[in-house]
Amino acid sequence: MRDEVQKTSTPAPDASDPPHGARPRRLGLIVLAALLVLAGLVAYGAFNHAQRREAALDTEKQQEDSVPVVRIATVGVNSAPRVLDLPGSTEAFDAATVYARATGYIAKRNVDIGSEVKVGDVLAVIAAPDLDQQLLQAEAQVAQLQAAIAQAQSNSQLANVTNQRTQTLVVQGWQTKQQGDTDRLTYQGQAAAVQVAQANLKAGEAQVSRLKELTGFEKVVAPFGGFITQRHVDVGSLVTADQSTGTALFDIAHSEVLRTQIYVPQDAVFSLKDGASAEIRVPEIPGRVFHGTVARNANALTPGTRTRLTEVDVDNSDGTLFPGLYCTVRLFIPRAQPVISIPAQALIFNKNGLTAAVYDDGIVRIRQLNLLADNGAEVDVLTGLKPEDKIILNPPINIRDGMHVTAAGSSGNVNVGQR
Repeated sequence: MRDEVQKTSTPAPDASDPPHGARPRRLGLIVLAALLVLAGLVAYGAFNHAQRREAALDTEKQQEDSVPVVRIATVGVNSAPRVLDLPGSTEAFDAATVYARATGYIAKRNVDIGSEVKVGDVLAVIAAPDLDQQLLQAEAQVAQLQAAIAQAQSNSQLANVTNQRTQTLVVQGWQTKQQGDTDRLTYQGQAAAVQVAQANLKAGEAQVSRLKELTGFEKVVAPFGGFITQRHVDVGSLVTADQSTGTALFDIAHSEVLRTQIYVPQDAVFSLKDGASAEIRVPEIPGRVFHGTVARNANALTPGTRTRLTEVDVDNSDGTLFPGLYCTVRLFIPRAQPVISIPAQALIFNKNGLTAAVYDDGIVRIRQLNLLADNGAEVDVLTGLKPEDKIILNPPINIRDGMHVTAAGSSGNVNVGQR
């Protein structure tokens, strides 16, 4: 009976369930397929990598086997003056600030900024009534001193006559010696009084002369011809003539000749002499060159920059230039001895320093260079090259010593350093 119950409770097998052992076989097939796909991808990647590596090797071999075509230039000796461009600044040849020499008020002003003046022109008139009154008083004192001299001279003449008479009477015994001494000393005192009066007159006349000079400064005149660049006063302004706190009236500049200041580096000061020619260019006036002359220098170098202050005089009679302009000054520095100059495009700068590539019958020879001067587009070579060397212009980036190259046609060969 129990066996029957147990048989009844056991479920019947489902027809849709896979047979025993089918699921592990399906899982194995999936893994096998994934492994086959992965192996295919790896093989494909290895194949592509091998192709790329082979192509790179072929390209590298072609580059190694290829012979670049280069432009060359024959090195020559340069004996022409070295061209040196320096920044400069123009200044007026003469410039001054005109101060008041008389204390008073500005009664009249004849000029303003930009006015052109000539030497002696009246720039302004100062009203100084106190100074005028001092002059009148000094002139009156001079008149008093002149009268005092006449009075002293009369007293001296009278004392002289009295003394002569007394001395005669003393000899004859009609007058005492005491009276003779008194009259004699009185005459000497009157003569000294005349000298004192004459000295006082000279002092008074000197005072009058000084005050006349000061009243002459009531008219402010131009010390030289030029242009008014600054005006510091106007009509009614109070001005003082104190030596330490005097009032500035006008700034005047003479610009028919301009000073152009430059700082010449140490490597050029020994060859640059006064009188050398120079060319001045202003960026705002393209295409025009102003000619000047090296006129003077400081005869000393600035310790911080090792440069020497030098002035170049430029003719500006037509008034084209102005003081305070920025400009470029081109100097022509004579060379102590000829040098080798090459274009800057022939230089190679890398971990090995500064070098140049020399063409030697199809073979590249790398030369180490020591430069004497860098002139921008060209450089002066101290050591490393010799005349008639053929340098490679714009060398390829992969150029190396011993590399085979081919020179361009004759049209590509140029001589450098020969001037």
